[in-house]
Amino acid sequence: MARNLKAMGLPGELAAEFLGTLILILFGCGVVAQVAAAGIGNHDSIAWAWGLGVTLGVYVASRISGAHLNPAVTIALAVFKGFSWRKVAPYALAQTAGAFIAALLVRWNYTEVLNAKDPGLTIKTQGVFSTLPGNGTLPVSDWGAFRDQIIGTAILVLLILAITDLRNTAPAANMAPLIVGLAVVAIGMAWGTDAGYAINPARDFGPRLASWLTGYDTAFTDQYGFPYWWIPIVAPVLGGLIGAGLYKLFIERFLPKDAPEPAPAVSSPELEAA
Repeated sequence: MARNLKAMGLPGELAAEFLGTLILILFGCGVVAQVAAAGIGNHDSIAWAWGLGVTLGVYVASRISGAHLNPAVTIALAVFKGFSWRKVAPYALAQTAGAFIAALLVRWNYTEVLNAKDPGLTIKTQGVFSTLPGNGTLPVSDWGAFRDQIIGTAILVLLILAITDLRNTAPAANMAPLIVGLAVVAIGMAWGTDAGYAINPARDFGPRLASWLTGYDTAFTDQYGFPYWWIPIVAPVLGGLIGAGLYKLFIERFLPKDAPEPAPAVSSPELEAA
């Protein structure tokens, strides 16, 4: 199996990242469309569907690519875990493409209810696809959202490294994807107010682009009319680096040296091929 995974090379890894992220966004944007446009469900159903989307996306992709599904995770692994820098941009593009296609499917499937709820395709339902400061209604500034995304993504990446570190108390029997998904549920329930917990540049930009191409003229701005699209890209990357750095500084360097090496993600084709 190790040699087979190695033979797949980068194309197989990119295909896995594409499909895993597509699964994530189908559940994530799908549930927000259902709640916002049809009134079915609530904040808790949104948090749970996003978390389950992460879990299922990781199960789809982890054996082949490591299931990063998030450029902030990919960059943090390149900085702190030896993930190949030559793969960072291709991974990010595959993740964003998967999110983009998934958002187009959600947009297509929910065309009737979105048009009925918001005929002008305004900021009223823009949050189905992309995040906004204060979720578009609460008095949160862009810089408040920037701060929030740094903190939320730092929590996410720190927890991913802790959960997947074989020298720590890693979950057994392929349970890591479920635990990572539960971490996302917890972040959504505790850190969703200020900026909608994008905590993932691909998750936000891919659907944002899809919504703009399908009629949401204000997709790249916030409710104040300011350009907002860059905040869920830059802030999660910074947050991911901070979270990974904190884990390395406070936990990893104190772990036993003779235990198995920590896994850089749920699984890694590079470690499998070693």
